[in-house]
Amino acid sequence: MAIVKSKLLKQISKNYPNFLKKDLEKFSEIILKEIKETLNRGERVELRGFGVFSTNVQKARISRNPKTGEKVNTPKKRTIHFKMSKDLFKKLNNEKE
Repeated sequence: MAIVKSKLLKQISKNYPNFLKKDLEKFSEIILKEIKETLNRGERVELRGFGVFSTNVQKARISRNPKTGEKVNTPKKRTIHFKMSKDLFKKLNNEKE
């Protein structure tokens, strides 16, 4: 089951009751906005202990519609690539350091 932003904010506000919910919400919006803007500029976002976000460019190509077999031009596009940190990998796999 995925966690949505509202549930994440509830959990954070439960763990840190001294912060107002509206401040936590504004803080999360600022962080996400900065990540989006940095990726849009083509730069990396490195969050130590979590991972690195970067963008990749997929070249324009001729692809095929699987239903009809018709050839379709696919324009070039940018995608987001995430690489997790070693710390996060170890936590996910229950490894000891």
